[in-house]
Amino acid sequence: MKQRDQWTSKIGFVLAAAGSAIGLGAIWKFPYMVGTNGGSVFVLLFIICTVAIGLPILLAEFVIGRKGQADVVTSLKKLAPGRLWYMLGWMGLAVSFILLSFYSVVGGWILSYLARAITLRLDVADHSEYFNSIISNPLEVLLAQAVFMGLTIWIVQSGIRGGIERASRWMMPLLFIFFIILAIRSLTLDGAMEGVRFLFVPDWSYFTGTTLLLALGQAFFSLSVGVTAMMTYASYLPKEEQLGQSAVNVSILNIVISLLAGLVIFPAVFALGQSPAEGPGLIFVILPAIFSQIPFGNVFMIVFFILMLFATLTSSISMLEIVVSTGIRQRHERRKSAAWVFGILIFIVGIPSALSFGALSDVQIFGGSIFDFADTLTSKIGMPLGALCISLFAGFVLTKAQTDAELRMHPIMNALWKFLVRFVVPAAIIVIFITWIIELSA
Repeated sequence: MKQRDQWTSKIGFVLAAAGSAIGLGAIWKFPYMVGTNGGSVFVLLFIICTVAIGLPILLAEFVIGRKGQADVVTSLKKLAPGRLWYMLGWMGLAVSFILLSFYSVVGGWILSYLARAITLRLDVADHSEYFNSIISNPLEVLLAQAVFMGLTIWIVQSGIRGGIERASRWMMPLLFIFFIILAIRSLTLDGAMEGVRFLFVPDWSYFTGTTLLLALGQAFFSLSVGVTAMMTYASYLPKEEQLGQSAVNVSILNIVISLLAGLVIFPAVFALGQSPAEGPGLIFVILPAIFSQIPFGNVFMIVFFILMLFATLTSSISMLEIVVSTGIRQRHERRKSAAWVFGILIFIVGIPSALSFGALSDVQIFGGSIFDFADTLTSKIGMPLGALCISLFAGFVLTKAQTDAELRMHPIMNALWKFLVRFVVPAAIIVIFITWIIELSA
């Protein structure tokens, strides 16, 4: 039997984990969630949720994954034999499956925009109308989604070292550097400071239970916690690597890139007189408008969408890896065929989400589109529920000796982390869930 793959270095692991976290969560979803939920209040709640709740759960996933040294289902069976905790692994797999099914649709939108930028077909007056015409075209969205899934499968089939780590090592630094350049350009636009105020000066009238739940869901979505992705990645980590520092590094990178995305988007939104509440199409509507008004804008636009594609792929490969690693268990020679089989199944499941802005736009589920329903099912329900179960498992099932052996931090930090995952994180998730349900029923 082929030996289980491993990361070649700590930096490779951190970049891959950060890539999983940063992806569309930071660059696509964070700006539009900020724009539709009051700006700076959402930003503040997101940072608090990331540090106080997301980081402890991220570290919990790292601990469980490296302790188990296997796919999530096998790891949980190994760490809690004869108990039903392994069902958490199957739940994470299901959430990842659904998440990638609609996430790949957005990946397809990015490919469509990239193709148009390369062929000089994005110079249009009404970018909002242009975006709607693209996402409502059934042939184009399905073809683009299929190509995106094909790229994801191609990387995952090559394994940890040859595929995921190699791709992350050069995609993530490029993404970071280019976002700094774009943020500087956006901040030099006339009227840009209004966007900065929107991003950093709180309007407390937007502070509600729903906003708090959405901020928590965004923290989970952008850190890739609650779906066992980080558990899967940590299972490939050598025993000598320090987990606490890796978790902090991933969390910091996630917050920094999210804020950079905000500094790219919102100064330009207000400078160009656009609405910050554009929704899921925000980066597809606003950024082309920015690029059309600056020298060499089309070149910037091409590079931006290439890097957006990189960021999207670093997240999508982590979601497919969860499914593939569980599907092949210890039979690593089956990785290539498993990647294609599961990748094609995910594409098929994502077809209704892809068509929910066009051919299936009249289909409503609980008042929203199929795409919205998949998003709600994963980021508002599945991920927080998964995070709750992970925190309880790490806090009450793993022994102090097991967690201390993996963490290797100062005893006070070990105790603080244990207290957070046992009491603070579960209480926060439950309270926010209850508040959300009350507001929905009001």
